[in-house]
Amino acid sequence: MVEKTQHETTDGKTRSRRKVRWAILGGGTLAILLGAALLLQWSGSDERPSSHELQAGSKPAAVGTARVAETVSQRRPVARVSTGSLTAMIYEDDLARECVQRIGREVLDNMINRMIIQLACQEQGVVVTEEEVDQEILRISKEFNLDPQAWMEFLQAERNITPQQYRRDIIWPMLALKKLAGEQVTITEADMQRAFQRHYGPRVKARMIMFDNIRRANAVWQEAMQHPEEFERLAREHSVDPTSRALDGKIPPIARFSGNEELEKAAFKLREGEISGIIHVGMNRYVILKCEGYTEQVVKDIEEVRPILYQELEKEKVQEMIARYFEKLRQQTRVDNYLTNTSTGGVRRATGRDGSTVRQASGTARPKAATRR
Repeated sequence: MVEKTQHETTDGKTRSRRKVRWAILGGGTLAILLGAALLLQWSGSDERPSSHELQAGSKPAAVGTARVAETVSQRRPVARVSTGSLTAMIYEDDLARECVQRIGREVLDNMINRMIIQLACQEQGVVVTEEEVDQEILRISKEFNLDPQAWMEFLQAERNITPQQYRRDIIWPMLALKKLAGEQVTITEADMQRAFQRHYGPRVKARMIMFDNIRRANAVWQEAMQHPEEFERLAREHSVDPTSRALDGKIPPIARFSGNEELEKAAFKLREGEISGIIHVGMNRYVILKCEGYTEQVVKDIEEVRPILYQELEKEKVQEMIARYFEKLRQQTRVDNYLTNTSTGGVRRATGRDGSTVRQASGTARPKAATRR
């Protein structure tokens, strides 16, 4: 809930462009798939040898272990640990099991999300080519005044995203969902005016105390009204929001049309030095604000920034459209997650373009993949 109450100031015409673009990198369906190859190699065979095969020096294996030794010899080692008298081997399936235990759910969720998009592309005959992926990367890199190679190097250094992951797990799904949604966004003048106020309008400078209990909120509010000069101390002692509490209640200036409508209405009614009433901002979340003035509106004519605002609004609406469409896909697609023993989505059976039934993938088997050239 704190995120809804905190807003960054806008110093220039390009600040919001960076914020929107990074939102693309953080979308839930576009997360990075790490350890997928190991996950696919994991199996639950009961006849698999133990995790670590210990060997005493170079002594031959005991009689009767020929079957185990033969199985071990076929396993791919990934590490050997030696102390001089003992040697332990760590095998690829050991590593795979460990990966599944630690990050298996997250990785599988992202694999499932990408497969949902891939099957939808196959059903509707949607193709995203390598050339389209290249063009999108080029377009994005130009927004940051970088060439594609420098942009990729920046992502790998700052976000630990490899070029392959960026192409496969971020750009391709985004382009695929755009094509699948197939809708044109509409931007009205009212949208433009709200965006102008949000990005360039005056903002309320304030301190905040957040509560998870209405009775405690009432008690602290009464004390704050009697001793407004103690507001910082009260925030430090009573706020349940750790970020603003550490700053004596200080929060980023509050803009119009930026999140919580009730919070914004209350904030913009305040004069400098005034304390608000108790504002209900969410489930079991109540806040009190103290106004410390307003920021100065630097850009006063929307025409100065209209082209930039239009571009940003278009991107925001496209992202909202993509998110809505993907959620619809998730609801329509049956997913049986054997790792978590859960099932989600509809019960309809997906059919490919040739009319054949697409079966759920198991092991390393894959359905007829959507064409990705």
